[in-house]
Amino acid sequence: MMKASAGRGGDPAVGGVQAGVRVALLTRAGCHLCDDAREAVVRVTVDVGVGWKEIDISTSADLADAYGDRVPVILVDGREHGYWKVEETRLRRALTVGRWGWSRS
Repeated sequence: MMKASAGRGGDPAVGGVQAGVRVALLTRAGCHLCDDAREAVVRVTVDVGVGWKEIDISTSADLADAYGDRVPVILVDGREHGYWKVEETRLRRALTVGRWGWSRS
């Protein structure tokens, strides 16, 4: 399952380039940590003004094999940023300053 809202696009490919989509949240149905992560991702992406998409790993054998029980997983610009818990300050910094601390200007 992929959740998207206006401006977030509809391509379920992990790491695929979509206009405005910088965060992918990999989840699985019935995962309470995924529910918490979704809320945190929404808070940060709305505040920063970037799009996000949610991908249910059970829709793909490759994703299920790759991520298994290690969900939720947060990807930023197609690269793994973290898993199990969203560190909101760290995610905000990655989206505004850059993963390695340099400006995204």
